[in-house]
Amino acid sequence: MKITFWISLFIIIYTFVGYAVILYILVRIRRLVKGKRRPAEVLQNLLPSCTLVIAAYNEEDFIRQKIGNTLELNYPEDKLDIVFVTDGSTDRTPDIIKEYPRIKLLHETSRNGKIAAVHRAVANVETQVIVFTDANTFLNREALTTICRHYSDPTVGAVAGEKRIISGDQADASAAGEGFYWKYESALKKWDSELYSVVGAAGELFSVRRHLYSPVSPNAILDDFMISMLIALKGYRIVYEPDAYALETASENVSEELKRKIRIAAGGIQSILWLKHLLNIFKYGILSFQYISHRVLRWTITPFLLVLVFLLNILITLLSPDLLYIVLLSFQTAFYTLAFAGMILEKKQLRVKVLFIPYYFCVMNYAVAAGIFRYFRKQQSAVWEKAKRKL
Repeated sequence: MKITFWISLFIIIYTFVGYAVILYILVRIRRLVKGKRRPAEVLQNLLPSCTLVIAAYNEEDFIRQKIGNTLELNYPEDKLDIVFVTDGSTDRTPDIIKEYPRIKLLHETSRNGKIAAVHRAVANVETQVIVFTDANTFLNREALTTICRHYSDPTVGAVAGEKRIISGDQADASAAGEGFYWKYESALKKWDSELYSVVGAAGELFSVRRHLYSPVSPNAILDDFMISMLIALKGYRIVYEPDAYALETASENVSEELKRKIRIAAGGIQSILWLKHLLNIFKYGILSFQYISHRVLRWTITPFLLVLVFLLNILITLLSPDLLYIVLLSFQTAFYTLAFAGMILEKKQLRVKVLFIPYYFCVMNYAVAAGIFRYFRKQQSAVWEKAKRKL
């Protein structure tokens, strides 16, 4: 029982803290040996041709703001195509887009899911690079330039931008927790990228070389993750570019964030099953090490080990009340008590940010377990289902 406890605790600590520490040390060593990776400075006239693809579904309340933001992006106009695909939209989104001659609109009345819409859009792309972003996110003015400069390096096959959550001093649990999570993720992705490659990209902002794009199954739940990882499997790096970022408001509340996280978790276990050959560290080396450490452990056993460690800690303390186990149980109990307090305060709409972080951590890990069960029960559709966002 004690052996199981310590092995499980080690995996938990490695997943959430240990990998970050090891990754940072490896990056520092690499800098000493080879210097810091830096993107090449590329003149505007040498930037690759680029198509910005934006999938939008019933976004009439925000679409003019998105279009305005898109048209203000700094990129050579003769090298930039802008495509909006609005398949299945039943509101005025397609009609509004038609008012802008600079934008190419692709629209079908049938709703076949986001990935089907993206595949249809890519079939119309003739440029060297494709950049994908969501309709409910806003990009910084230099986003496309800072992304596309990386393609001067022939080893780069995809570039992931940064996702930033808009939250203020009065942020609730979804905003405070999600914001903290993405700041931590950003740090890991910077180090992943510098060591070798990011393991996957988020759909809010990422790009690929056109000739490397491989259509994924219409049943793919995390299409953006799969598209980018298939490029990594071809031997190309996925670079992380924090100076290209997508701003997005947090989920409307924790319930909406939970719905989104469960979907991601279901997609995570699906992706792991589809990419099972990537678990072979002898074949894929450092990419497998990063993938297992950063993704697989989080999306499979670690959330269940959190429960197991807590229960084993209780049993061990009852059977042999050693001081070490009493202290560990006290820390766990205190953490989950803070999480419970965060849940209560969130329901009462009282803002205590420090309590929202443990609450969000618990919600996130619950979502992984729920997503796994949902996937194996075949209850998760690949059809694009938006979570409600704060206005």
